[in-house]
Amino acid sequence: MNIDMLLEMPAGVSPDRIAIGRRDEGLDYQRLLTLSRAGSRLLEAEPGRCLVHVAETSPATPVAMFAAAGAGVPFVPVNYRLADDRLQALIERQVPALVIADAGTEHRVAGVPGVEVMTPEAFLAAVAATEVADHDSPQDPEMVAVLLYTSGTSGDPKAAMLRHRHLTSYVIGSVEFLGAGEDEATLASVPPYHIAAVSGMLTAIYGGRRLVQLPAFDPHRWVELARSEDITHAMTVPTMLARILDVLDPETGGDGGGVPSLRHLSYGGGRMPVPVIERAMRLLPDVSFVNAYGLTETSSSIAVLTPDDHRAAMTSTDERVRRRLGSVGQPLPTVEISVRDELGHPVAAGVVGEIWVRGEQVSGEYSGVDRRSDEGWFPTHDAGWFDDEHYLFVEGRLDDVIVRGGENLSPGEIEDVLLEHPGVHEAVVLGIPDEEWGEVVAAVIVPVEGAEVDEESISAFVVERLRSSRRPARIEFRDELPMTATGKVLRRVLRSELVGGDESARTDRTTHQ
Repeated sequence: MNIDMLLEMPAGVSPDRIAIGRRDEGLDYQRLLTLSRAGSRLLEAEPGRCLVHVAETSPATPVAMFAAAGAGVPFVPVNYRLADDRLQALIERQVPALVIADAGTEHRVAGVPGVEVMTPEAFLAAVAATEVADHDSPQDPEMVAVLLYTSGTSGDPKAAMLRHRHLTSYVIGSVEFLGAGEDEATLASVPPYHIAAVSGMLTAIYGGRRLVQLPAFDPHRWVELARSEDITHAMTVPTMLARILDVLDPETGGDGGGVPSLRHLSYGGGRMPVPVIERAMRLLPDVSFVNAYGLTETSSSIAVLTPDDHRAAMTSTDERVRRRLGSVGQPLPTVEISVRDELGHPVAAGVVGEIWVRGEQVSGEYSGVDRRSDEGWFPTHDAGWFDDEHYLFVEGRLDDVIVRGGENLSPGEIEDVLLEHPGVHEAVVLGIPDEEWGEVVAAVIVPVEGAEVDEESISAFVVERLRSSRRPARIEFRDELPMTATGKVLRRVLRSELVGGDESARTDRTTHQ
């Protein structure tokens, strides 16, 4: 099955329903299908060209994605914030290609041999002028639908290969066909080169929920658009949600107006600090929250903490239930998840190890190199553990876990405590080399504006709530944290700055204990 079918099916049943954009000027399903079919014709005029997207999200984005699917070539959304040389190097790996680039940025890629460059507006104009005849999309489920490059924090970025069968398996297994009411709308604010953007487009279109796009995230603009377009569903990453809450919360200068239409908010793409989700549930009491854990290589979510799970944890007096607010929930019924030691053997509940996953939606493949085991298991390189009710707790990347004197420390546990401090706005905890302990805890903190905090009070605050081994040996205060466009803290950048660029002192380790 081709992902093109995920558009063709709703277009055949509800052609006049708005699929993309605002209520009064958006693209309906029939128009979206027609433009996508024309886009396929445009690509087929020069066989073998893939479609590279180097632009902010716009109506051209879903048209391009489905056009590539209809032509049987990969859709390749690339991070447009990369430096010119890195951007050009990635595009050179995709030639021949049609490249969609924002107006004013075409020069960044125009010199790459074997590419044709169009702005999103020019692409839409070209497909609108292309004659559409009967068109049969290739239905080989093994064809590559989407190539997504990893962030490339060290070394060359790898291209994660998502085949049509991976994406269609995820969508059909998680969304009811046209199950959304015609009043429902999703606000998309994640950049198009993120797996959440790709899966979000596919699930919204297949489910019949109007997709409203916010090209560049801004918390004030997000709130404004959510209110004006009566947004019912949204997905954010944790840092985005924290900034949205600042706009809403009267205690941080917000207007206290909430988002009356919002019914459902999912979050993922990074670890959610417990104080942030507790604050969100207080400020938006009528919203159903979902924590969705997944990876690029798994076509999106593989575990979910449901709205009922959130409410049960928030109101429980049982500490075992309460702590599940910091979990990613339980595996989806369509996948299997296992936590394993450094030898690849499953570990017991409560023991930290590496998270492995398998299922029809799991790719685990990079540029033709399959990292799955013979039994189909994909090692995620994420550290985590299950509780006795099979709720999954993710501790972060394996090489983010701090090993102090042979004891494994979770950065997230310490970050949660720091964020409870009234003078701390943002906090990142990481390990830095130490001659005595091997590694010690370092904390980088963004204080609340106007707050007076110092190292001594922060250290005492942590020790009062955790063991002394969790005390930060080094604390730095900063005005802001380095982050990617999707709101992930650049831990490697911080660590490099703290240790003077000597990353060789830190090696990959497992977290089995």
